[in-house]
Amino acid sequence: MISELKSVAHITVDVVIPVLNEEVQLRASVEALRTFLLDHCPYRWRIVVADNDSTDRTPAICHELRERYPGEVDFVRLEQKGRGRALRLAWSQSIADVVCYMDVDLSTNLRALPPMLAALIHSDYDLATGSRLMHGAIVTRQWKREIISRSYNFLIRLLFWHRFRDAQCGFKGATRRAVDELLPQVKDQAWFFDTELLLKGERQGYRIFELPVEWIEDLDTRVKIVKTAWEDIKGLVRVRLGA
Repeated sequence: MISELKSVAHITVDVVIPVLNEEVQLRASVEALRTFLLDHCPYRWRIVVADNDSTDRTPAICHELRERYPGEVDFVRLEQKGRGRALRLAWSQSIADVVCYMDVDLSTNLRALPPMLAALIHSDYDLATGSRLMHGAIVTRQWKREIISRSYNFLIRLLFWHRFRDAQCGFKGATRRAVDELLPQVKDQAWFFDTELLLKGERQGYRIFELPVEWIEDLDTRVKIVKTAWEDIKGLVRVRLGA
């Protein structure tokens, strides 16, 4: 447990927000997250925006936020797209004891963040994920995405008989040990990154903390559901074959 080695005040946490052309909601989301962390996070925290090749005002807003909140908000910039690629860069460059990420729309209620961090810091979990499929989760989304999500997670269970229920929730965390050991093994650079991280982590004996979340779909999402689902299926086959 991290807390056995450090006092709570010296434990560090990086909260990463991967973004692509999010000039509309980025500032408000970072402000809301910062306010929440000030009120509810006892650890030394930092918000890191991982911008992967935005072409709108997102980079400028990142600069402005870093200047306004030095030491609290930072960002990294990539010249290639891919959420997995953005998370890989931000997590690998981080020196925090615990890293996590959430979607910029804050679809997952931030009330789930303290218990997720507590599990990684004060218990023997090395990976954590929010779940929209556990008992107790409160989910608001369109029926098409609900069916696709449940079908995808059912397919994972058929192939791997894993314990976690929701591989795709954009709300995950990991300890420094898990990042250092698992990240080099994860090959995907896009949306399958999450699933591959959890599957390889569980296969190697990492304990995964899963908690039910309150989640509201962002109707303005630009995720191409069918294309993403197909790429995820190809990723599942690759991991199942041991690649």
